Amino acid sequence: MADYKKPDHWQLKARQEGYPARSVYKLKEMDDKFGLIKSGHRVLDLGAAPGSWSLYVLRKKNGIRLVSADISPLSRQYDGGLFDGGNFHFIQGDITAPAVRDSIFAHGPYNVILSDAAPATTGNRFVDTSRSLYLAEAVTAYAEHALTANGNLAIKLFQGGDTSELLKHMQTLFKSAKSYKPTACRSDSFEMYYLGLARNDNRQSFAPVDTHDSMP
Repeated sequence: MADYKKPDHWQLKARQEGYPARSVYKLKEMDDKFGLIKSGHRVLDLGAAPGSWSLYVLRKKNGIRLVSADISPLSRQYDGGLFDGGNFHFIQGDITAPAVRDSIFAHGPYNVILSDAAPATTGNRFVDTSRSLYLAEAVTAYAEHALTANGNLAIKLFQGGDTSELLKHMQTLFKSAKSYKPTACRSDSFEMYYLGLARNDNRQSFAPVDTHDSMP
């Protein structure tokens, strides 16, 4: 079993560069390769805690307006006041809850939707992949209703189960949809990312939507 308590290259690099988690390099690689985020974009970061992806967006792009949401608060260790800026808004709560969805929709629509959200893991591969897929489907629902034409989507999920069906659905929503595993992912991890590039212009009405009744 891998020793995740011992800092690896990416964790040490994150600390040195002022990010709370190594996940920032996964987003950076995808952004560099696929051009997910442009200056002036309105960005939604779902499952944002501890805040590395949000910090990356705020630091690297000009004219960005960012809305982040998570059931947990963001770390303030490295933000240097960026999370107090007028171009940033944080919503604390469950992203599948109706009141939270309403608040997120009220700040949209968005040019980019990002999600590094992951469920609390149980060690049971079937349960963990099912919970991850539930979250990924909820994020995709946001993209269906709150992502502008030509907007981009990046979602983390655990491999397995019916994840291929989600990718097929994304291929109907975007001009291009693909799976991608950044270099910074742990070699023994079964996490991966689905990318939706250039949202088709047949976006559904901008309104709250229902997701599953409950997480598995």
